[in-house]
Amino acid sequence: MRIISGEFKGRRITAPSKLPVRPTTDMAKEALFNILNNRYYFDELSVLDLFAGTGNISYEFASRGCEAITAVDVHYGCVKFISETSDTFKMPIETIKSDVFKYLEMTTESFDIIFADPPYDFPKEEFSKIPDLVFENNRLNENGLLIVEHSKHTDLSDLEFFSEQKNYGGNAFSFFNK
Repeated sequence: MRIISGEFKGRRITAPSKLPVRPTTDMAKEALFNILNNRYYFDELSVLDLFAGTGNISYEFASRGCEAITAVDVHYGCVKFISETSDTFKMPIETIKSDVFKYLEMTTESFDIIFADPPYDFPKEEFSKIPDLVFENNRLNENGLLIVEHSKHTDLSDLEFFSEQKNYGGNAFSFFNK
């Protein structure tokens, strides 16, 4: 994976092959961050990266100046890799090993952007739990944005607070806000 822009632009980060991950493609990540770049000042954002995997999205936010990033994943190897990588680059990423759904229920924090990249083979009910928990528990700050990455074959447009979907190759991003 490659960091696309910011302080660490062009840096390649290689995750161990044994991690159970599917990193966001560079094309999709670049398109997503072009959208976000037109809406936000990164140095003012607090970000929650759910199903963080390799930390690909967290690194991109950190490289662009975001100073409050929380990365949550249930897999110990993923959390360890993100923690070690962020320490190496001195990135402000807090890692938490937790089930994402339990984390959303238990935390008292709220964020400007919540990015979720669950397994593409999640059943629709599991996908729907993400915005349900985010909005029921007030995890987004005012004017906050929830972004859920999924296969372009998954349709989340009928979920509450859905605003739009953008497709990039086989990937899609669904955006949710109040």
